[in-house]
Amino acid sequence: MPPSSIKQTRQNLQSAVHQNDAASRAGFLERMFTFAFKGLVYPQIWEDPTVDLEALALTPDSRMLTIASGGCNVLSYLTANPREIIAVDLNRAHLALTRLKLAAAQGMPTYEAFYRFFGEADARANVNAYKRFVQERLDKESRKYWEGRDLMLQRRISLFSRDLYHHGLLGYFIGVAHWMARLHGTDPRQIVWARTIDEQRTFFDTALAPLFDRRLVRWVTSKKMSLYGLGIPPAQYEALAADGNGDMAAVLKARLEKLACGFEMKDNYFAWQAFGRGYASGPSGPLPPYLQADHYAEIRDRAHRVKVCHRSFTEQLTKEQDAALDAYVLLDAQDWMTDAQLNELWAEITRTALPGARVVFRTAGAPSILPGRVDDAILERWDYRAEESLDYSKRDRSAIYGGMHLYVFKG
Repeated sequence: MPPSSIKQTRQNLQSAVHQNDAASRAGFLERMFTFAFKGLVYPQIWEDPTVDLEALALTPDSRMLTIASGGCNVLSYLTANPREIIAVDLNRAHLALTRLKLAAAQGMPTYEAFYRFFGEADARANVNAYKRFVQERLDKESRKYWEGRDLMLQRRISLFSRDLYHHGLLGYFIGVAHWMARLHGTDPRQIVWARTIDEQRTFFDTALAPLFDRRLVRWVTSKKMSLYGLGIPPAQYEALAADGNGDMAAVLKARLEKLACGFEMKDNYFAWQAFGRGYASGPSGPLPPYLQADHYAEIRDRAHRVKVCHRSFTEQLTKEQDAALDAYVLLDAQDWMTDAQLNELWAEITRTALPGARVVFRTAGAPSILPGRVDDAILERWDYRAEESLDYSKRDRSAIYGGMHLYVFKG
């Protein structure tokens, strides 16, 4: 990536996160988050694409705009056969990972090779597969990223021979959480062998829940920087803590309870990532749609429909014509935004939306953050599907967020 692009990345991210003066404590924490967020954060995205796809109701005519993040959901959306997906992000590493997944889907010779690369992500053969089948399909900037060296002077592509899911901010966060649990006599990995929800519940109640009463855990989770590994900036920490009346340990305990007990282990690859630190062994376990064998041919044949752009969501919208898009996925990005940024964003979404267009997003807290912040004249043109949103929130297997929200454009 040329210096001018790196500078623009920094400026865009600062604009999204920095809301306070640098000399203030809040401003300092925001700038620490910006520094941490420059690298790989999410080896795997933590929003459930199955409920996304149901809410988005994509058709073969759909054009959609989404935040790329780790790229998992971008590829998973291809299973619905949309006409075009535009994936944007301000994070250089996430753009490179999304492009790598797309190139690998098109270049790998078999499903088995594709699965080994992203499903296991811990074999030396993956580096050779990259050189043979993927390297030449990548754009110059992405190649430079993956073939460049990290802080440990190892080429980044070697992550796929060293277990990708143990790396990135999220991987390190989960690793530290496991270390703290073992320090108190608990091995979180044991829950993945539970055969029923009742067994999962017993393990949570007896082994995991008591951890949140430990002094060290309560002290660590009370610090805003402790959740940077989840990609949660200071402003979002405040919204998340509000769900527990300021008690972050209680909030995290409730979210972990849903992850541990809300769905059977055999159906929840998010739980496997959190507790097992990877996917279940072999391609027969729970996997994101893009990694499932039944979808491999679809992903391979439709990967060219994805356009990956280094831009903010709002910046991309300004380049779109009126009434041009059918679907929008904002992840949790709005939790980071000021009122002015939210109004600019929704003015552009409204301008570019086709009648019936759908917007899906998540929030740290349970309620939608839009009422009272986005101009009423804009929101009146949208139908908030409250009951459907509550149902989607309950069925989101990732369990991190307080709410998933669906808005439908009236036209």
